[in-house]
Amino acid sequence: MARRRFAVASAFVAVLALEAAAGCARRGAGTAEPLRMWAFGREGEVVTQLLPEFNRRYPGIRVEVQQIPWTAAHEKLLTAFVGKALPDLSPIGNSWVAEFHAIGALEPLQGRAERSAVVSGSDDFPGIWRTNVLDGVLYGIPWYVDTRVLFYRRDLLRRAGREKPATTWSEWRDAMRRVRASSGNRTYGALLPTDEWSEPIILGLQRGATLLNAEGTRGAFREPAFAEAAAFYVGLFREGLAPTLSNTQVANLYQQFANGDYAMYPTGPWNIGEFRRRLPASLQSEWTTMPMPSADGTASPGLSLAGGSSLVVFRGSDRKDDAWKLVEYLSEPAQQSRFYRLVGDLPARRSAWADPALAGDPAAAAFRVQLEHLARTPQVPEWEQICTRVWEHLEPAIRGRVPVATALADLDADVDQILLKRRWMLERRRSPARAGWMGHPNPERLGESAAR
Repeated sequence: MARRRFAVASAFVAVLALEAAAGCARRGAGTAEPLRMWAFGREGEVVTQLLPEFNRRYPGIRVEVQQIPWTAAHEKLLTAFVGKALPDLSPIGNSWVAEFHAIGALEPLQGRAERSAVVSGSDDFPGIWRTNVLDGVLYGIPWYVDTRVLFYRRDLLRRAGREKPATTWSEWRDAMRRVRASSGNRTYGALLPTDEWSEPIILGLQRGATLLNAEGTRGAFREPAFAEAAAFYVGLFREGLAPTLSNTQVANLYQQFANGDYAMYPTGPWNIGEFRRRLPASLQSEWTTMPMPSADGTASPGLSLAGGSSLVVFRGSDRKDDAWKLVEYLSEPAQQSRFYRLVGDLPARRSAWADPALAGDPAAAAFRVQLEHLARTPQVPEWEQICTRVWEHLEPAIRGRVPVATALADLDADVDQILLKRRWMLERRRSPARAGWMGHPNPERLGESAAR
């Protein structure tokens, strides 16, 4: 029986080896094989409309685009990496770069960018460009950008006696208080969904919070900078200036904004088009955008998140030169302007903002200002896990179940556990003799940490 199992297993391995060899042979067949690109969401549906000019320039390169929903993108990329089935290139979220670099999936692009006449970083927003640089090496080229600004109702603020946008936290809170009072407590100052991590993180970054310690091995949410931001954020709910609602509890975001349920909402550029489509014509002149207010007015506007998507070339590709040609092409200001017209994504290249369709859009103006004032989140592979813990621990404080200090202590403890393996690996590099399996600070949890 054991011999039979061994024979079956050997046959299975042999079949896999033959399939792998055939795959390699097909991949090495030259330019007859397509250059494979994965693209996500709406971008994956329309990027093919940019390719005819690329095909004219490079008739020997045939591009095959596979569209994948954003909800499945992260898992599919990781699964493809494990199965050695990644495409030649793909956009990935800027916050994913550290993770995919850590597992060795990304091709360094520093040398190519330095030699490129198209892509150098000088025309890019610095805060976005830096999200793609790890240990001084470039791994991605910004394709489109996003960040958060405040969308607000002019008429509701005007009724509350505020003509000018808030530039500081104290002015912002005062505006919310005035909105609440002038409406007889019917209108909230702002909608800040309790299951989003971006708002407290933005406030923390504005205070100078590092979020993690210098080595990225422990949480730093109890430090004064983030603690002050968290106290301000939680205070908005406890004072009744923002509703204690999660995204799933908001019945209809656009209808409620139109009904005057809240006057302000921090969100991203994807909502410019949504507000224009979903709000009634009578309100189209009554909403606009403004950059984020700063903590104390010493820097204006305040910092916001460096977000968006960057183009990467995968290390396992045997078509890296061709993939780079496509990265350069999609990075050209002319192509980014066309892409904006097709899908509404904000260009990563500053010069592309001269396009009249974008330069003349008043709702986009705040984003153009904000994009010069960005901060990146910690560049650790575990950030995607950590950021969700932020709102999970702050929500009980928002609802008055625990003090803010307790919530932050619990958050740091949770983050320290997520980063357990990272600490062990760093110690192992420093002192291999001391950091064997038994040298791990909690060896029975190492496997659990790796799984997480």
